[in-house]
Amino acid sequence: NWLNLGDHIQLTSRRWLRLQEYLSKKLMSNNGVRVQKFFVADTVNEALEAAKRLNAKEIVLKAQILAGGRGKRVFNSGLKGGVHLTKDPKLAKQMIGYNLATKQTPKEGVKVNKVMVAEAFDISRETYLAILMDRSCNGPVLVGSPQGAVDVEEVAASNPELIFKEQIDIFEGIKDSQAQRMAENLGFVGPLKSQAADQLTKLYNLFLKIGATQVEVNPFVVCFDAKINFDDNAEFRQKDIFAMDDKSENEPIENEAAKYDLKYIGLDGNIACFVKGAGLAMATCDIIFLNGGKPANFLDLGGGVKEAQVYQAFTLLTANPKVEAILVNIFGSIVNCAIIANGITKACWELELKVPLVVRLEGTNIQEAQKILNNSGLPITSAIDLEDAAKKAVATVAKK
Repeated sequence: NWLNLGDHIQLTSRRWLRLQEYLSKKLMSNNGVRVQKFFVADTVNEALEAAKRLNAKEIVLKAQILAGGRGKRVFNSGLKGGVHLTKDPKLAKQMIGYNLATKQTPKEGVKVNKVMVAEAFDISRETYLAILMDRSCNGPVLVGSPQGAVDVEEVAASNPELIFKEQIDIFEGIKDSQAQRMAENLGFVGPLKSQAADQLTKLYNLFLKIGATQVEVNPFVVCFDAKINFDDNAEFRQKDIFAMDDKSENEPIENEAAKYDLKYIGLDGNIACFVKGAGLAMATCDIIFLNGGKPANFLDLGGGVKEAQVYQAFTLLTANPKVEAILVNIFGSIVNCAIIANGITKACWELELKVPLVVRLEGTNIQEAQKILNNSGLPITSAIDLEDAAKKAVATVAKK
């Protein structure tokens, strides 16, 4: 439960695949979904050239960052908003190369390296549509509203009758009757109703094809704002899409951790956590906090642990100058604790560990693992369970 950590969590990027908006639009366009014509510019000159090629009365300039809420915040150049309807493409001078801060970025914001230059359309009515995986329905669900342009959460709170849902049988796929009904609920009539239903079906087919967990379009029928979330477990069969992953906005340590299949999130405490299993990692952070300490990170080793991975994890943890103690918490069912123990001892000796180390190991080959640690000659503090480990780790920091 991350709520227990309160303000101690830092804003960092999640490791799940996220695509920049222009890439999501390209995927949609390549699969028959209508999107506005656009170009992507890395420089001001490219933005000016893109505007000429569009030959439109007005254009839309959109900062390409992964965070939401772009339109409502400020660049460090002084320009307000990351989305602009304008006739002057030179506005890109105040966007490219500057940081844009939103409610989803660190306080200093994120540097904008690209802008989307798109043709502007007059929209008489904005509608919202999303296709997402819903655990309560055990499959995909269409969610739509005839009231777009605002956060759908606000619509759900103030006008819940304007939120429409269609549960889809993942084996049967979307039925024409469902697509037609949603199109009608979104306010489309006559020929537009059939066109909307066709576009909706194409979106659903894209959703399945690319292994997405969410596809969001606002406004629906001509896509101005696109968002696609992906299932990381589908990476092995979606290699072309995952190759588009933009890691430039991630913390460098997070990218380094991903190279070794480690899931890492930086926090602002001083007790480093080395854990196997995401749920146990969160519980470890919580129990450190409840015992008066502050976790320095979330780190999940995953299942197939090797000694080299353990070594790299320690390398990452000890690189943080704020770390004053390390807590190892392994409850290994499929993980061989002896592998963890060998990795720990190798890392401690080679990295010349200078901070206290508290270790709680339980599971497969535990006797061998304890023997390795006991014979290592290292000043390791053993713990019998998670509560004991957290108290001992907090105590070692409190002594300093």
